[in-house]
Amino acid sequence: MQNDGSSESFEALLEESFRTHGHMCPGQVLGVRMSMLGLNLIDIDDPKGNDRKKLIAYVEIDRCATDAIQSVTGCRLGKRSLKFVDFGKMAATFVNLETDKAVRVLAKEESRHKAKNYFPDIEDKYKCQLEAYKVMPDDELFEWKEVKVIIPDEDMPGRPKRRIQCDKCGEHAQDGRDVSVNGKLLCKACAGKAYYKLL
Repeated sequence: MQNDGSSESFEALLEESFRTHGHMCPGQVLGVRMSMLGLNLIDIDDPKGNDRKKLIAYVEIDRCATDAIQSVTGCRLGKRSLKFVDFGKMAATFVNLETDKAVRVLAKEESRHKAKNYFPDIEDKYKCQLEAYKVMPDDELFEWKEVKVIIPDEDMPGRPKRRIQCDKCGEHAQDGRDVSVNGKLLCKACAGKAYYKLL
C-alpha cells in the first residue's frame, strides 16, 4: 500500500510510528492511515521536509493514534504545529497553511465490527482490528469532510507574539493565554482555570 502523496510506504510509516510509540496496536494503524489520507487530501507530499512549514494538525484524542499522527506528519507540540483539542474523538484535522485547504478525518466506529469480516479466523479482537485496519479501504475506515479552520495569529508556529507577567503570581504567560479580570492581566491559573491545587 502506497500513499499517493508520499514517497514513504505505509509499512515504513507504520514501522516508524511503532518505534516512536513503543508498541503496535490498532490505534497506530488508524493514526498512520488517517494521516496518509489527510495529507493526500490537502496536497501535502513531504510533511517532514519541504512541506513542514505548511502543515498544522489538530488531534481530538489523547490515545495511540495521536502518536502515529505526530510520527507521520512531523507535527509537534513544541513546534506549535500539533494542536490538541480534547473532544475524545478518534479524529484529526489536517490544514495546509499555504492553500488554506483543510480536511477533518474521523475513524468510523463501525470499522471495529467490520474487522471480523476481513480476518474471521483471528479470535483476539484487537489483533483482528490491527490486521484489518491495514487492508480495509479508506471509506470503510474513515469519514472525511473539507472544513475551514480559523487559526488565530497567537496559535501560529513561530516566536511568541505577546508575553505578559501575571499581576497576581508574577509568572509569565505568552501567546494570548492571559485573562483580563477587573483591569488586571492574570495567567489562566490565577483566573481560576488551574488544573492543579497548590499544597
